[in-house]
Amino acid sequence: MRMKFNKSSHLLLVGAASLLAASLVTACSQLTQTLTVDFVYVASAKAAGANNYGEINVFEINSESGRMRQIPTSPFPSQGRNPVAEAVSVDYGSLFVVNRDDNSIVQFGIGTDGKLYPYNTVNTPGIFPLAIAVNKANLFIVDLYQPLPLCSDAEPCSGSIGVFPLGPPAGSGSPVTVGTPVTNPAVSAQYWPLTLTGASASDVIVPTAVNVLASGAYVYVTAYDSSVTPTVGYVFGFSVAPPSTATIPPGGVCPASGPIPPNILPSGTLCPLPGSPFAAGVQPSAIASNATSADVYVTDFSSNNVRGYAVGSTGALTALSSSPFHSGNQPSAIVVDSAYAFAYVANSQDSNVTAYSISSGGALSSVGTYATGLQPVAIGIDPSTEHFLYTLNFLDNSVSGFELSTSAGTLLQSQDSPFQCDDNPTAVAAIPHNGTGGGIKP
Repeated sequence: MRMKFNKSSHLLLVGAASLLAASLVTACSQLTQTLTVDFVYVASAKAAGANNYGEINVFEINSESGRMRQIPTSPFPSQGRNPVAEAVSVDYGSLFVVNRDDNSIVQFGIGTDGKLYPYNTVNTPGIFPLAIAVNKANLFIVDLYQPLPLCSDAEPCSGSIGVFPLGPPAGSGSPVTVGTPVTNPAVSAQYWPLTLTGASASDVIVPTAVNVLASGAYVYVTAYDSSVTPTVGYVFGFSVAPPSTATIPPGGVCPASGPIPPNILPSGTLCPLPGSPFAAGVQPSAIASNATSADVYVTDFSSNNVRGYAVGSTGALTALSSSPFHSGNQPSAIVVDSAYAFAYVANSQDSNVTAYSISSGGALSSVGTYATGLQPVAIGIDPSTEHFLYTLNFLDNSVSGFELSTSAGTLLQSQDSPFQCDDNPTAVAAIPHNGTGGGIKP
């Protein structure tokens, strides 16, 4: 039998074929490209499983809407108890998670799909780690207490900072290598105490945050003297010995001021800066610096402001003439955009973010305040496009997402924000998709 087709049937067949071809093209596109611009790692203190581990929620950010969603198999165990801080390596291949109750730093390898793979665990030099900063050469860790026999919550002592050198991967596809902590020749131990001198030498200094400049020359630790009422805030500053081209034994003499020349001290050795510690209000809570290493900003939890400092040629901090700058109540975290002249402060009591523009001289000017979830305690900006901002909200177990205007610094809620995470989120870090910083990749 011979079949006949009328004109309308022919059009239907052609239409169906066109739809099939379009579907195949779309399917191929979906296989070869993605709208994921970043992976965001959110540490939560919630106990998970028999070992009471914290958890790491992994979100991907959609480049068009800013919408965040968890990747398959998320969350991942933090491999320790009470994770409180995070940082990523410069090559975006490692996530470092600080587990306070285990005195440990867990290094995860990061897969191309954003998934986490436990790789290495090291113990911190002191007791109860609370803050971390990473650059290409070193990992800086701040502990609540020095590793002294009598230091504990029952009998507190001052905190300390330690340095782990970072080396090249052990093999192809491996994460960076974490070396043995650097020795402080002044105490013959692997930490630098955060203490005052003179009549205040026995006061208990409580560290709160750490920041290493983009230049790598200086590292700063915020802290406050808890032995006086009201408390008194400080920024402890150190110059950092650069990587050496020769084998240098421990010891040596710190220069009188300024950055440490190469091949003088072992890589990562810290030298207290002249004039350190620098006055920093009442109770500093967070610290950040700009991409040029010219300015440093410190939030003051008790005074509800942000203190700005210029970094001098010796590393010394000088308060900006217009500092301090007003914030919301109980500012808990700060981030400075590395590509655009904006800074953002999370105000924990007000449950909002204050956005600032930054002048050529470093001064902050508020451009708006934007609501978040309850009690934001950490904040970050996507490292790929610098277009998305997020806060971790401790009391309602959520992540607030925003689209950032790169011309005005204002914020707009991302699609479907806020996003749920595990209980009591505490820390955040992020990498660009594909680890390149280029955004969407074919």
